[in-house]
Amino acid sequence: MNSPRLDQLLTRAALSRVFEPSDNVGLALVAAAGPVDALRVATGRVRAGADLSREVTEVLAAFGIPASGNSVASALERWAPRVQDLSPERDLATVQRLGGELLIPEDPRWPEALRGLELGMPLCLWTRGNLSRGIPELRRTAAVVGSRDSTGYGASAAGDIAAGLVTRGWTVVSGGAYGIDAQAHRAALATGGVEQIPTIAVMAGGVDRYYPAGNEDLLREVARCGLLLSEVPPGSSPTRWRFLQRNRIIAALGAVTVVVEARWRSGALNTAHHAAALGREVGAVPGSVYSANSAGCHRLLRDGSAVCVTDAAEVIELGSPIDAADGAAGTAHEGPRAVHDGLTIEDMLLLDALPLRTGSPVEKLASVAGLSVSSVRAGLARLELEDLAARDGQGKWRRSRT
Repeated sequence: MNSPRLDQLLTRAALSRVFEPSDNVGLALVAAAGPVDALRVATGRVRAGADLSREVTEVLAAFGIPASGNSVASALERWAPRVQDLSPERDLATVQRLGGELLIPEDPRWPEALRGLELGMPLCLWTRGNLSRGIPELRRTAAVVGSRDSTGYGASAAGDIAAGLVTRGWTVVSGGAYGIDAQAHRAALATGGVEQIPTIAVMAGGVDRYYPAGNEDLLREVARCGLLLSEVPPGSSPTRWRFLQRNRIIAALGAVTVVVEARWRSGALNTAHHAAALGREVGAVPGSVYSANSAGCHRLLRDGSAVCVTDAAEVIELGSPIDAADGAAGTAHEGPRAVHDGLTIEDMLLLDALPLRTGSPVEKLASVAGLSVSSVRAGLARLELEDLAARDGQGKWRRSRT
């Protein structure tokens, strides 16, 4: 894959300003018409005909999104006010002036882990920092999230886990917020990564804005030693919607998401739910039964949504069970490990259904394996993490090894 052309960068830069994160109609329009024609339609330069509108509806239906309230016509009304302010050249110049760049799916450096979001994959990523080492692989990345009003216990646990992960060659992803996020970034930076980026902060606003302001010095250091990422263009303000949507990116980038502290209703739980929906592992750090800050963690553990973790070694074991003995406190396997060892029954059925050479679409795999489409998608994410499944450029799947 060659480096993206300027026109591809300008197109996706413009789309990221017209569409809000996870705008289902906008993303379906891009899927149906391609980014160039989608921008022409979204800006009113080309009329969306009946055939294209039907294709958009079909894309939405394929992902279980109802057509009601999600028409191209209604979407055009909400996009119209932003069209007159479009200046993708200005946005690209701004991020370049800050030492960053725009990363798009056509770029070979695009993180493959984000493709697991399918229709919800960001149109692009505005970056700030040094991309020379690239965004780390999924199997060596963990998300560490939690309460903004963390306790001393939570901050200590988050710091120990983040430092232990970086020491073992992992990258820590979080959201740059106060509390657990900040402590995870801080500990990762203090430990430092020799060969890998120590930490990545996924922002809810533009990468030109250090938010929250109280973390400006910390976020500057993340930009210097690691990476700041955002799907919204420079100058964009963080909003509640954007905070919630950036959580899916945090979850998608990590092989495992660890919730250190979380109240009963917490944004960190939203990140954990995104991770579980993607088939990623979720860990939760237990706390005092008297602490409201740990109520969310205990809720995840009680519901079976998360596994109890207490240190970096357990996080690595959870995120990459095959390699747990490599740099973590795992036990060596006795004899050669069979491909199917440790797989659930559903994952074994799915593995058996995967062809060895030519790829197969998700719907056909569901039919062959006798599983639902949603179960197949979740299972493929797990098998890909285990290096047992691989996806080709057409979105079809096959075995990556026998």
